[in-house]
Amino acid sequence: MPRILRIINRLNLGGPTFNAALLSKHLAPDYETLLVAGTKQDSEESSSFIVQEQGLSFVEVPEMKREINPIQDWLAYQKLVKIIREFKPDIVHTHAAKSGALGRLAAIHEKVPVIVHTFHGHVFHSYFHPLQTKIFLGIERYLARHSDAIVAISDRQKQELGMVHTVCPEGKIRVIPLGFDLTRFKENTSEKRRTFREYYQLEDDEIAIGIIGRLVPIKNHTMFIDAAATILQATKRKVRFFIVGDGESRRKLLDYCQKLRLDFTFYPDEPKKSAITFTSWRRDVDVVLAGLDIVSLTSWNEGTPVSLIEAQAAGKPIVSTDVGGIENVVLPNETAQLVETGDTAGFAQKLSEIIESDSRRNEMSKSGWDFVKDRFHYTRLVRDMDLLYRELLRSNQR
Repeated sequence: MPRILRIINRLNLGGPTFNAALLSKHLAPDYETLLVAGTKQDSEESSSFIVQEQGLSFVEVPEMKREINPIQDWLAYQKLVKIIREFKPDIVHTHAAKSGALGRLAAIHEKVPVIVHTFHGHVFHSYFHPLQTKIFLGIERYLARHSDAIVAISDRQKQELGMVHTVCPEGKIRVIPLGFDLTRFKENTSEKRRTFREYYQLEDDEIAIGIIGRLVPIKNHTMFIDAAATILQATKRKVRFFIVGDGESRRKLLDYCQKLRLDFTFYPDEPKKSAITFTSWRRDVDVVLAGLDIVSLTSWNEGTPVSLIEAQAAGKPIVSTDVGGIENVVLPNETAQLVETGDTAGFAQKLSEIIESDSRRNEMSKSGWDFVKDRFHYTRLVRDMDLLYRELLRSNQR
């Protein structure tokens, strides 16, 4: 039985945790997997419950953190080397940037037979200063040369990695979209909708627009707030906006709402009915999506945004910026309206069109489930990854 050492940056809410947990669970019994994770930031919500719900355990490397720290990174690297020597994996598969760097360096040093890395996004634009980006790109190119396969989670991301940023030849990149168990978004939806809307004091005739994700600069929540301000001033419909999630930018976003003189609240501290509601973290995304009417995303950069896959599973129309792999995750003009990054006026207009038209919202709700149910189901993810592993193991034996 081949052994896989699966290394993930940290267990914070998002696609990488689902990916790592579902692969670890469902590749068994054909593979023995040891899951290793770094430490989340204090401002992030833990997703260790996702791993635990799959009946899995994991080894934590506390020194492996998102931010760069030479001493901590060296200690994390040393621990990963030790784990590799003790576990003796046939495959080391890393997920996301920090674990991808430290884990692959350790695997290269220990001459692990097969090395695989998944880009769940990338940091080659909109994250860092150009000089830092150039350094990171050089590191990724070196690591890619010593990797047996690079996994992209969308066709768009493959094109960016191979042709735009030239991380490695396109022939080394395999496209394997994320996979999830999406059935919960189709179950007990009426009850879940009532639960969400009663909790946040939403009337039946109020249209709820939400954005779901970490409150960090790359997610560009100010664009969502600006669009909300425009719509609240112009529409005669009853609308309320929900910012679902938390993170380092929360205080700045609250201050920004105050600067624009918007009616807002941070609901955990002040549970009142407001035009813009900050909910903080919610683990029950199925309940959240049942309660919302429209889902938005405003990011500067994305890999495969889980919130948009889940929104379609829940039958919710989407308005989003057209970045990263989003065009491969939605059906443009059918389940989602896409606008250019930073086009706040265009974003507000598309959102307003859906708010004003009940028939348009209903029409956009129809195709989502059929589009995502197989394409992003975990059984397809497991099958695709199994085929890749078997191919790489055979090649290594020649």
